[in-house]
Amino acid sequence: MIHIQRMRAVHPHFITDQKGRKISVVLPIKDFDAIMEDLEELDDIKLFDAAKAANLPSIPVDEAFDLIEKQRAKK
Repeated sequence: MIHIQRMRAVHPHFITDQKGRKISVVLPIKDFDAIMEDLEELDDIKLFDAAKAANLPSIPVDEAFDLIEKQRAKK
């Protein structure tokens, strides 16, 4: 199933220089937090796509955690 989400509506306030050019933006913290969450999710998707494209062998997550814990125990 594919979930398509609409682009978020943000309410920016622009800061301009003396010539009226936008130089900065102020966002409500709610909008900023939502954008940051979306960027983190996008980064996860990119990492997943890169891992799939690498076509490297993989192991189940439980097995990976067991291996990590065994390596920690050796230290």
